[in-house]
Amino acid sequence: MKRNYGMLALIMVFWFTISFITNILGPLIPDIIHNFNLSDLAMAGFIPTSFFLAYAIMSIPAGLLIDRYGEKPVLFCGFLMPFIGTVLFATLHTYPILLASSFIIGLGMAMLQTVLNPLQRTVGGEENYAFVAELAQFMFGIASFLSPLVYTYLISKLNSGTYSPGHNFIVDLLAKVTPTEMPWVSLYWVFTVLLLIMLVAVALARIPKITLLEEEKSGSKSSYFNLFRQKQVWLFFLGIFCYVSTEQGTSIFMSTFLAKYHGINPQVEGAQAVSYFWGLMTVGCIIGMILLKLMDSRRLLQLSGILTIALLLTALFGTRSMSLFAFPAIGFSISMMYSIIFSLALNSARNNHGSFAGILCSAIVGGAGGPLIISALSDVTSLRIGMLSIFIFVGYMTFIGFWAHPLINNKTISLKELLKKKSTAN
Repeated sequence: MKRNYGMLALIMVFWFTISFITNILGPLIPDIIHNFNLSDLAMAGFIPTSFFLAYAIMSIPAGLLIDRYGEKPVLFCGFLMPFIGTVLFATLHTYPILLASSFIIGLGMAMLQTVLNPLQRTVGGEENYAFVAELAQFMFGIASFLSPLVYTYLISKLNSGTYSPGHNFIVDLLAKVTPTEMPWVSLYWVFTVLLLIMLVAVALARIPKITLLEEEKSGSKSSYFNLFRQKQVWLFFLGIFCYVSTEQGTSIFMSTFLAKYHGINPQVEGAQAVSYFWGLMTVGCIIGMILLKLMDSRRLLQLSGILTIALLLTALFGTRSMSLFAFPAIGFSISMMYSIIFSLALNSARNNHGSFAGILCSAIVGGAGGPLIISALSDVTSLRIGMLSIFIFVGYMTFIGFWAHPLINNKTISLKELLKKKSTAN
């Protein structure tokens, strides 16, 4: 195990890189609308749609590529694809190129996640898998928290009204390759350098062979057909779809909403709100681990849904300060919902868990559908009404907490027992 610490640390860096790049769309939407003179919000919504559509398309083929070519080539291509995508837009700043870039980046990120999940179990050991997975989630959250702050920093330094050459070598270098009227494009150069480092790291690293567990294997065609005939499979698929729609719909459009209805600068306070959204989601994941030891997961899903609805109402109809508080807090309230729905789904099936997991993972296409629904509805009504559609997504997830009847419930203990275990450990 000791000899794998370096590889485990590298995997955590991989997760950091993935999150740093993929969760920055929210702060960029107002810039994209402004710089490309987009006539409606739906055109801006096509950016996350192209990314998550590629994600859904590549998820299953990525598993087949691992079986045929092995882990290292797929891992390398997983970083090569987004590298090509970021270079493409960093050098050619047009809306069609941005769409193509998002699609290419999405293809690569799907390949990376398909490799990294079983790889971290192999490297960390099955007995440590829960801890390693939670550590990966923590790195993912930290990167999502930091990327909007890096965006704000670059905008402040490269803005035509504030840029002063000769004070920072890196900023001066970015200024030479970034359009004056589009300082946010500098982020794509940062992504490019980061991805290049990852490509070198993968090329030099010795990637261990992955041995898939039974629940990680895809299964036969007949197992898929058998699952597709079951109503509960589609109901849980819709649950994951609604979660990703909620997560992305909130994080992508909150900055635009705050700017439109409260006059908040999307490049500063708006970006900070997105940063806090991901930061609070990370905090929520940690607290959720404790709560799942104390409560039935279905009850926790119900409470999370009710809290999210209350926060969403506050964010959309509250005052400026209330919205600035409520939008990021939604990250906390939804932080446990994905893992709960996923576990309820698998615990409701007697067999074919690997195939069922694959179907659930493809529901990440909600990241494409949710923002598209919100933006299309916003264009014919208003952004506030468009974002009200998130209530439907959250309401459905809350409903799952009432009708789900898993074969196995999550194991719980009393608070007294939990505190006694901690005191014994100390």
